[in-house]
Amino acid sequence: MQSASNILFLHPLSYRPMQVHEKRRDIINYVASLKKKQKTIGFVPTMGALHKGHLALVERAIQENNIVIVSIFVNPTQFNNSEDLVNYPRTLTSDVKLLSSLSSNNIVVFAPKPEEVYAEQVSSISYDFHGLEHEMEGKFRPGHFDGVGTVLKHLFTIVSPTKAYFGEKDFQQLQIVKKLVEIEKMKIQIIGCPIYREESGLALSSRNKRLNELQLKTAPIIYKTLKQVQKDFGTKSVTKLDEWVSKQFENNEVLTLEYFEIAKVSDLKSIKQKQKETKYRAFIAVFAGKIRLIDNIALN
Repeated sequence: MQSASNILFLHPLSYRPMQVHEKRRDIINYVASLKKKQKTIGFVPTMGALHKGHLALVERAIQENNIVIVSIFVNPTQFNNSEDLVNYPRTLTSDVKLLSSLSSNNIVVFAPKPEEVYAEQVSSISYDFHGLEHEMEGKFRPGHFDGVGTVLKHLFTIVSPTKAYFGEKDFQQLQIVKKLVEIEKMKIQIIGCPIYREESGLALSSRNKRLNELQLKTAPIIYKTLKQVQKDFGTKSVTKLDEWVSKQFENNEVLTLEYFEIAKVSDLKSIKQKQKETKYRAFIAVFAGKIRLIDNIALN
């Protein structure tokens, strides 16, 4: 787990020209030309509003592949809240400029319209992720992981990457993606990368741009709470930890707790009692006004 003291700061370099493809056929043809030359392709799928956490994924991909493709696509099928979809930041010009600041000529952007990804019908496939989709985020965002699985199936098919990179902030999504590749029998290596945080400890997220000054000042309590749970996990029961976390948000006028759960890493099922030789993680979702923030931490 990446702690606040180990934040990676990426300093902008001189801007360089960058290929930006909007058409499905163009990126497919480009990938085909790379495959002929036996080039390895790293893929970083994003919904834009890029930040240092995204850049860290791209940097890792650059180190491990000949070419890196970054998709910038706000996927409509993974939003169960239409207002959240409308308000999600769309900043393609600044995103491309940010990527252009990295010290690599081997980054290509794929920024399609929905019809380029979904063709005629923008809809989700219904997936069975062996129960992973029913835990935590799945309980509170019905259909979310069907949307994630569907768009990634399309993007993986179009880009045909060697490796794809995902941040551990969305740890449940990371496990879902690994299961998706297994279900679809795709020869793609899924790489999970550490959470990157603000100096305050707040997990980097595109949604952070929507926080007002007071929310931004208050939100670090989320990580502070997780760190205390991590510290107390060996000596306190799950029930006691649940109760303690709830109390941290009871009288908070800025943040509202949606859920806190301690779950097994293997199947993400919430627990009430700890077992020996089992890996656990704590997961949390909090609202700052209408802005939803998630985070998680390894416990043992």
